[in-house]
Amino acid sequence: MFVLLMLFLFKYIDDLIGKGFKWYVILELMVYAAATNVAMALPLSFLLSSIMTFGNLGENFELVAIKSAGISLQKAMMPLFILISFLSAGAFFYSDYILPRAFLKMGALLYDVRNQKAAFLIQEGIFNNSIPGYSIRVEKKEKDGDLLKKIIIYDQTKGIGNTNVTIAKQGEMYKTEDGNYLVLKLKDGIRYEESQGDRGFDPRQRLTRLRFKETEQKFDLSSFNFKREDESLFKNNYQMLNLKQLVHSKDSVQKQTDSLKKSIFYNSYSYYRILNEAKSYRKYSPQNKFLKGGLLNGLDTNETKKIIYTYAKDLAKSVVDNNIMRSLQLDESIKNVRRYLVEYHKKFTLSFSCLVLFFIGAPLGAIIRKGGLGLPVVISVLFFLVFHIISTVGEKSVREGNMTPFLGMWLAIIVLTPLGLFLTYKATSDSAIFDIEIYKTWLKKIFRIKDKA
Repeated sequence: MFVLLMLFLFKYIDDLIGKGFKWYVILELMVYAAATNVAMALPLSFLLSSIMTFGNLGENFELVAIKSAGISLQKAMMPLFILISFLSAGAFFYSDYILPRAFLKMGALLYDVRNQKAAFLIQEGIFNNSIPGYSIRVEKKEKDGDLLKKIIIYDQTKGIGNTNVTIAKQGEMYKTEDGNYLVLKLKDGIRYEESQGDRGFDPRQRLTRLRFKETEQKFDLSSFNFKREDESLFKNNYQMLNLKQLVHSKDSVQKQTDSLKKSIFYNSYSYYRILNEAKSYRKYSPQNKFLKGGLLNGLDTNETKKIIYTYAKDLAKSVVDNNIMRSLQLDESIKNVRRYLVEYHKKFTLSFSCLVLFFIGAPLGAIIRKGGLGLPVVISVLFFLVFHIISTVGEKSVREGNMTPFLGMWLAIIVLTPLGLFLTYKATSDSAIFDIEIYKTWLKKIFRIKDKA
């Protein structure tokens, strides 16, 4: 979980730094991120803990004592299997009830965090445009950061360019008690204002110069305050729904998909006017010469034929354009159905992945006979990477429509289940498939045969 949280921080570090968040906002976001990372951390922890447990038993020859007492490895695994079954059932309920809520909380808070403006900061010699409608430049800042030298302020609130400029030799900066306003107390300066003439048709402009010994200018900082959006705006996202909501949303989108398909058919069918009229005309007048020589045989001039060709071409173009637009809507609707199905199967695959990885980790620990955080960690990470890569490939294939939702989401479990059964069989028969000495001896025999040859 620590590693996954560090990855989360590295991913969103740019959205968190320099925005003046309180410590409890960051802590709240980390708690929600930890809750959502359970779906990935739990299977890995099952794999690692089972390898370490049976590795310790094998390293201390306790598995040998258990087998010498007439207890097989399967019987020794049975109490742990019952415990893992209860934990897997708990993982299902967690993914159905707690995980959608955690995704909703984290998604809403992360949206607010990423849309929060950076804290207002004036740097020396750089124009600051953070405050809407103003551009502020300071030549030099004193050590305390509140005393400023050579200040230039461009007022652009009227939307007609830099027509209002304030220049001051020095100034003092502070915030109001509520933090909603920034106040600049300027000293020894001048303000230039450009404006139109008194009458609308007067092309002349007016320039006003105002010198001051001391004045104050207030800036609104309410846009820099952290605001929380309503969580209900995000509740319809597919990751934030439980099983019942997923089924309901999927059925609703499926109905829209079916109606889109029907609308494409009926919309295209309505454009085939000439074909439909020709069919009905042929039905009642099969001997008419107009139809025997072709649809345009009875027309007298080429100009009339040209008009009909142009009309038919326009109709065909309308059909194509309309179908392209509706096909894009149909593709997006089908993608939404796949997203709901992916999330639906994830509720079940989390529990079964815990069971499958346990049946890989337990026999692996019995075979390698190494405990602790050394070799078991390396082996568990390797197997988990294989599991995660297969799962990711299957999920991506489902989203792109290259694989059915059931096969894509259960692909990793289907692939690794035979491996777990094979390792359990090998551990039961005391196979040494991870004994390096056996492979060294085997390689030596091969090279000796080649040398003799």
